[in-house]
Amino acid sequence: MVRYDHPDAVKLTELVQAEYVRRYATEVGDASPMDPSEFDHPNGIFFIGYVDEIPVAMGGWRRGGPAGETDGEIKRMFVLDSHRGQGLSRQILDELERSAARQGITRLVLETGLEQPEAIALYRSAGYVDVEPFGYYAGYDDAVHLGKTL
Repeated sequence: MVRYDHPDAVKLTELVQAEYVRRYATEVGDASPMDPSEFDHPNGIFFIGYVDEIPVAMGGWRRGGPAGETDGEIKRMFVLDSHRGQGLSRQILDELERSAARQGITRLVLETGLEQPEAIALYRSAGYVDVEPFGYYAGYDDAVHLGKTL
């Protein structure tokens, strides 16, 4: 567990933002507003996955969502290309779900996009289903909104 503004989180966030720019052919990656303090315990959490002391994966949740304070929103799930296919995203997701449930979160929600089919497949395989559009990307045609009751 680290703060969202930890240097390793900043480094991985820069990489995921570059990935969004590439996939969505935009000048800016994810433009939804985020404050590092939103991920501070007990109202959120942020994890970095390390392999041989190198940061290779990340993900977090912050309290709030369409149902209010009982929802948690997953943000910044990412694994380096070099470490994909090893189950790291599933490990991060499992820990996000466990930590959210411990803090009284009853449902996790997230926004992703059609240009991230592997993310959609991960979430669906973990039991996430379509939910009513919400948040920054609610009005975007290529946005996918998913949720899972914990």
